[in-house]
Parts: sequence; structure tokens; C-alpha cells
Amino acid sequence: MTDAWQRMAGRWEGEERISATRWGPAGLARGFIEARIELGGRVLVQDYRQQRDGHPALQVHAVFATGADHRVALYWFDSYGFVPQEPAGGAWQDGMLVIVRRSPRGETRHRYTLQDAKCFRLELASSFDQGANWEPVMEATYHRIGD
Repeated sequence: MTDAWQRMAGRWEGEERISATRWGPAGLARGFIEARIELGGRVLVQDYRQQRDGHPALQVHAVFATGADHRVALYWFDSYGFVPQEPAGGAWQDGMLVIVRRSPRGETRHRYTLQDAKCFRLELASSFDQGANWEPVMEATYHRIGD
């Protein structure tokens, strides 16, 4: 997993297309990510901040951990106050990291696609019926702006 985490580590910036959801209106935002590798390459720590209409919006502290089975666990803490009851589970599938977070509010699916060393794509979708239907939340392409 060290190779994938190395590709995701660094400083990133990108335009985000936000869909209208029960948590807020549709629109554009700017996302900023700083990610670093910890604990011998088994953990990626990601700090994220979003700006909408020039003002601070969502902030996230995410911890991605890889186990001996190569599955990925995500611990997600955000400024909306959602505290994880348990880590979200996921795995790499054909160059895409797919993780599903579950809570009493529903499920959120993260799809991270590493396009090249300087670009990755993130798509978020929510489900409120145990994954039978998914509603888009956000899609973004981030570009590396530093190591």
C-alpha cells in the first residue's frame, strides 16, 4: 500500500462540483488537501479544507490505514460534527480506492481514482436505503501543488 499512499501524499488543490443534498445547496467549491504518510507507510493522514463562495466551509481530518489483508480502513472526522462509530471499510479495485462510510444518517461512498502522479479524482455519493440507490454529493479533480 505504500506505493498508493505515496501517490496520494502531498499538497493538492481542485475544483469541486457539489450536488444539492439534504445538507446543503448545489454549487462550486475549492478543495485543498495536505496528505502525509505515517507509521512506516501503513497510514495516510489527510487534512482537507473547502472554500465555498470565498468562505471556509467543510474541514476534514481523515486517517486511511492499511491492514495485513491489504483492506483499507478510513477514520473520518469533520467540522459537521460527525464522529465515526467505527472505521469505514474499503479496498483498491482496478486502480480505484472504494470506501463506504456507514452511520445512522445513511452511507457515503468515496471513489478515489489515481489518474497520474499529478492528478486524482474523487467522487462522493450517498445512499439512504442500504446502497440500493446512490445520490451524487460531490465530484472533483485535484492537482498536485506540492510535496
